[in-house]
Amino acid sequence: MNAYVFPGQGAQFSGMGLDLYENSEIAKELFHKANDILGFEITKIMFEGSADELKQTKVTQPAIFLHSVILSKVLGDSFKPDMVAGHSLGEFSALVANGTLTFEDALQLVSKRAMAMQKACELKPSTMAAVLGLEDEVVEETCAEIDGVVVAANYNCPGQLVISGEVEAINKACEVLKEKGARRALVLPVGGAFHSPLMEPAREELAAAIEATTFSTPNCPVYQNVTTKAVTDPSEIKKNLIAQLTAPVKWTQSVQNMIEEGATVFTEVGPGKVLSGLVKKIDRSMETISASV
Repeated sequence: MNAYVFPGQGAQFSGMGLDLYENSEIAKELFHKANDILGFEITKIMFEGSADELKQTKVTQPAIFLHSVILSKVLGDSFKPDMVAGHSLGEFSALVANGTLTFEDALQLVSKRAMAMQKACELKPSTMAAVLGLEDEVVEETCAEIDGVVVAANYNCPGQLVISGEVEAINKACEVLKEKGARRALVLPVGGAFHSPLMEPAREELAAAIEATTFSTPNCPVYQNVTTKAVTDPSEIKKNLIAQLTAPVKWTQSVQNMIEEGATVFTEVGPGKVLSGLVKKIDRSMETISASV
């Protein structure tokens, strides 16, 4: 079975999407539509902008979404997913890919999500850190012992977990985790504590927008970050998507479930090859492909 996976924040690069724009009329039309929906020329920043310009949350999230979704549309008849999943932001791309959301509705939600997350980041100094080389349980237990907000946020692959929370709590957790034998505990260059309780104001704001959006019955299941299970019920998809902002991204468990339920090939659709690498670390025998046109 063909599993299609879609990357999240951090996969952006200068010049992203330009090849699609130059070589496909479908892509050109969708990029122009995106500029209209967003109210600014995101194409200019994607094609010509600096890394710093692309790093602004209001740009990064729509840019990665656009690259992924437009690439999937350009693939045409060869794009035939039996199951889909997306890492954090990538879940919105996955929901367009399986027909749950329209391109237009999903882009508006992604834009609102980016703005709401940016606002939540400005309320309290917060960050994330990557922890390598420890069991998940050790990281979870350590987070629970630290004063302040610090939680496991991204279960990326065995031995790679990202934690999220208040700056002081993250710094303290990194110290303790190194003492407990972490190969690395490294603060990441991100603007806030994504997938933690500190995103609650953003979750509330996005919840209203998601509730007001039509979700259709998908043409194949999505394995959502929050539950890691195959979901096809539109109301359940909505509920999980709302919970996603403050809940951890259970990527390892989602990929393991996709493999158990018949995935034989994982195709990554969007910028970069991060997810292909994670799939290989979860199960070395899996075939991975980066979609291209």
